[in-house]
Amino acid sequence: MKKLILTALIVPLFFSCTAPNNDKANVELIERYVQAVQDVDIEAMEAILDDDYVGMGPSMNDSIGKEMVLASWENLGNNHYESVIYKKSRMATVDITYGDNQGEWVSNWAVMSAVFKDDHKSVTIWANSVYQIKNNKIVKSYTFYNEADALEQLGFIFTHPGN
Repeated sequence: MKKLILTALIVPLFFSCTAPNNDKANVELIERYVQAVQDVDIEAMEAILDDDYVGMGPSMNDSIGKEMVLASWENLGNNHYESVIYKKSRMATVDITYGDNQGEWVSNWAVMSAVFKDDHKSVTIWANSVYQIKNNKIVKSYTFYNEADALEQLGFIFTHPGN
């Protein structure tokens, strides 16, 4: 009987020690952020990004903070993009339990299209952004896409410097 009572007291402790699963809430946060990007909704972006947010990529030396992200999207939305649309957007979550990037992450793979205001040219790219989330805010992101593909679609021609 003592073992049964002891077991009844200890077993709930094991279940109360497990971390909450925030996958659904984290995916919903990124869905709201993607919508804010499509709408160029600077206020929504500002509310979702942590004050200490750091964005990395697509190039190796690219990094950007919250204020620069907001200013950049405001400029792009007001002066350059007619529209930005995420198509075939898919999400996956992962919890990293050790190392420098420990935490809760959401990866977003999408076909992203942008139409430019001046000449109505458009680009369509595969884009992957991976977001780290803490306290219901995006604190870090890594974004990957083929910049050369986007430039080529806009008419840029690449030549080897030796030619």
